[in-house]
Amino acid sequence: MPPVLRTVAELRARVSDWKAAGETVGVVPTMGALHEGHLSLARRARAACDRVIVTIFVNPRQFNNPADLEKYPRTEAQDAALLASVGVDAVFAPGPEEVYPRGFATNVSVSGVSEPLEGAHRPGHFDGVATVVAKLFGMTRADRAFFGEKDWQQLMVVQRLVADLNIPVTIEGCATVREADGLALSSRNRRLSVEGRARAPALVRAMQAAAEAMRGGRAIPEALAEARAAVLAAGFETVDYLELRTADLLLPMERLQGEGRLLAAATLDGVRLIDNIPV
Repeated sequence: MPPVLRTVAELRARVSDWKAAGETVGVVPTMGALHEGHLSLARRARAACDRVIVTIFVNPRQFNNPADLEKYPRTEAQDAALLASVGVDAVFAPGPEEVYPRGFATNVSVSGVSEPLEGAHRPGHFDGVATVVAKLFGMTRADRAFFGEKDWQQLMVVQRLVADLNIPVTIEGCATVREADGLALSSRNRRLSVEGRARAPALVRAMQAAAEAMRGGRAIPEALAEARAAVLAAGFETVDYLELRTADLLLPMERLQGEGRLLAAATLDGVRLIDNIPV
């Protein structure tokens, strides 16, 4: 089993030894409740770096709903066993007081790319993400960091953060891992009922149909409206957004020109699912 480090001091001592030996360090930031998507990131890090750290921290600052924070699954023992199978070198699993000690007063906010979509529906979420990620990069002194494309907007926020603050870490975006029926892997999926799990792939199917229609010349507003209607017809309670945006800055796209991204968030069984695909 990989060693589970609880304090910044332990982590820094370990990393200092690795750096002194000239070894490269990769980090995979997670909130635990690991699944194959997380493991694919760890494997990618394992192939690219001499040393791999996976962080497990349920970050209270990125939850704008206290009930959501309370419900978030915590499965550290299972997570450590899964990471052992990948061969990671250390797990960093601090408590909230280690990351945010008494008197902590700094907030990192990335303007622009963090504001629409998830930013509009979850105020403060990306400030919490940016703050903890900036801290993790400082703590781990990572050369590379691995993030899933499933959280596309988060990936864009982190890339902007690193560029703007001259943080010396390379951000690697890794392809979304999906179930055989197309559902994007997510720690939240385990909260779906059996019936909800069967309905959940309707989200990505509607997105794929919209992307195909738009490529075929269908007007973008019509294709998106049909996709939203299809998601609701499949049994989802709400659609927060299903929109076409520029891939990098997440600006609205009125016509297919350059790289676009179709991003969606919808609620099923009271569970908020997000997904995105290239267009």
